[in-house]
Amino acid sequence: MSAAATALEQGLVSCESCGLLSRLAPGAHAGHCPRCEGRVHARKPDSVARTWAYLIAAAICYVPANMLPVLTTTTAEGTDSDTILQGVILLWSPTGWPLSILVLIASIMIPSAKILAIAYLLIGVQRRATSSLRQRARMFRTVQFVGRWSMIDVFVDTFTAALVQLQPLMSIAPAPGLLFFAAVVVLTMLAVESFDARLIWDGASTGEMRHA
Repeated sequence: MSAAATALEQGLVSCESCGLLSRLAPGAHAGHCPRCEGRVHARKPDSVARTWAYLIAAAICYVPANMLPVLTTTTAEGTDSDTILQGVILLWSPTGWPLSILVLIASIMIPSAKILAIAYLLIGVQRRATSSLRQRARMFRTVQFVGRWSMIDVFVDTFTAALVQLQPLMSIAPAPGLLFFAAVVVLTMLAVESFDARLIWDGASTGEMRHA
């Protein structure tokens, strides 16, 4: 199908603060919003490079986040440390399986899926792919939506550590793995924030556009 001219080709840019659509000066790639005076860019500066940096850092932190214990439980019988996956197994019971599945999805599946999805979008942008543009745009919006639930494991562990303090009989404290997991969540959120979704459409020409 024939593609319409893009806003970038017409010199138009939307303000990220107030949403006003304005026209940049000829040849300019940045300016100021005439309504709120905020800085506007045709595309986020160094979007791909910054997103890759956050994503690689998140992927590095993802390994110790799953290998190291996230909680340390101290009882009269001794000290026991559990990783995220061990916590999922411990939560599994006739009454606790919904929470176990929720932690599995939010703490293991969603972070890894976000890392893979953002990497796929970045590779598509760098290759200037013209296929499946709508699907990739929907994927980005989905990553934005589900990202807010990635902190659920951190919240569960933090609340558990705060509530279960029956010293000297029992106490629960956060372990190093929890810090790495929180870093993964924050870094993936920064990666999503740094990624300019408009870059997805830059590979499309004004001629024929393929839709897979």
